Amino acid sequence: MPNDKVTSQDVAKRAGVSQSAVSRVFTKGASASQKTIDKVKKAADELGYRPNVLARSLITGRSRIIGLVVAYLDNYFYPVALEKLSNALQDQGYHVMVFMASDTTENIEQVVDEILDYQVDGIVAASVPLSSDLAGRCRAAGIPLVFFNRSQDGDNLTSVTADNYAGGRKVAAFLAAHHPERIGYIAGWEGASTQRDREAGFRDGLQEAGLEIQSRTVGNFQTDSARAAALAMFSAPHHPDAVFVANDHMAFAVMDVLRHELHLSVPGDVIVVSYDDVPPAAWAAYSLTTVRQPTNQMVAQTVKVMMEAIGAEGCAPENIKIDGPLIIRGSAPAPKGWLG
Repeated sequence: MPNDKVTSQDVAKRAGVSQSAVSRVFTKGASASQKTIDKVKKAADELGYRPNVLARSLITGRSRIIGLVVAYLDNYFYPVALEKLSNALQDQGYHVMVFMASDTTENIEQVVDEILDYQVDGIVAASVPLSSDLAGRCRAAGIPLVFFNRSQDGDNLTSVTADNYAGGRKVAAFLAAHHPERIGYIAGWEGASTQRDREAGFRDGLQEAGLEIQSRTVGNFQTDSARAAALAMFSAPHHPDAVFVANDHMAFAVMDVLRHELHLSVPGDVIVVSYDDVPPAAWAAYSLTTVRQPTNQMVAQTVKVMMEAIGAEGCAPENIKIDGPLIIRGSAPAPKGWLG
């Protein structure tokens, strides 16, 4: 029997069970006895049967697909986080469809239109802003929307982020304990909530310690921009002896500039602290002191609120912020007497 003509009725007949039993065996979370499962899967293997997921979605009204929209993957944080997110959603019986977008409103609108055309059960927006109009269209379509590692103003939006403000304050307290003469800050993209909150926490923490930022440049969360920002900041005669870089992706470029182009020692001439704790931060070449994004917890919370939103209409929006620890390494050793 040709594989493309094998139906669930054929499997049921071969296994000696009802068609509904076949459906239960191939539906994640449905109940069936082990004896029935064994018979159905044996018959399916013999006939070369595969369930038609798209056809089932027409019956159930659920595609079992989550649309994931992301702007860029060159930052190490996103490939790691999105792999974990995809695996966690698959554990819940969902598949992830990835859509790439830029930070331009027009492009994002086109991408969201495409996502909605696929009749997805939910949307996770990672590192991209959505207008209130787009968010409203998702709600009108009954599609739950969760922001991952990015928050937006609005009472009707759900987001899951690290506690970036608290992380910025931790960096301020840590640098203050080093008693630096001049403090620098290399900002990320100004439109990102992660950038805004990290800098706000950093500034407030410094103010509490009686300090302030003496030099500020913008790296836009990009390698080339971070390199240019570092050259501008540290080519000056009285450059900072301590710098907070808004994420690890930029910090690697900054450290390369300091060591290999400006011939400054890290941490001898400049101590460097960053944010994310992506895998290369632990490499001996960087040994970067950084605030760790609690990725596992962020992913777990994103999946939790998404499943709750899919399962219940009118689920209350949440803004979930998860604290992460400061990981101390060689680019900024613990100051004398530091207790954390």
